[in-house]
Amino acid sequence: MKSYTQHTSLELLALVAQDNEAAFAELYDRYWKKLFVIAFNRLRDTSAAEDIVHDVFAGIWSHRHTQQIDAPENYLAVAVKYAVLNRIKRNIRERENLEMLKAQIQVSENHTETSLHYKQILERIQQEVERLPDRCRLIFLYSREAGLPVKEIAKRLHLSPKTVENQLGKAIRQLKVATKSLLHSFF
Repeated sequence: MKSYTQHTSLELLALVAQDNEAAFAELYDRYWKKLFVIAFNRLRDTSAAEDIVHDVFAGIWSHRHTQQIDAPENYLAVAVKYAVLNRIKRNIRERENLEMLKAQIQVSENHTETSLHYKQILERIQQEVERLPDRCRLIFLYSREAGLPVKEIAKRLHLSPKTVENQLGKAIRQLKVATKSLLHSFF
């Protein structure tokens, strides 16, 4: 296999544009650690930092035929910074959506027992929503709090409507199982 270690980053990008996977692998090997450090320093989350670096490189590969990059190292660093900012914004929106969910579930305070039971259900739902995988949780919150239809969620998250439906079904099933015993004892 041909070694690309002597090529400049611009030369590697030109080869990537010609579908050269080995050049892409060299570009990845050359920059992934630096990009990971940038993402990790801002997020303090190894998994999220890895996901961001992966997504940035996946974007490079996906747009290899149309993208013009003049300064690869700067471009990649800026792409990671924007991806980190988007992740932070998404996390804030998720927390806000969860707070809206909590606020929408009104608790009847007529009886102490009823109030306590509702509180337990709310806490269990909150715990289970937090346990959902990131994408599943985001789709659930978009659907329940924002009231967005499946097609709109799919469009916003660049997913197929079927994926959104599957993720919503998964979330609802998980929440039903988690709260079933509490609901049965209440009603």
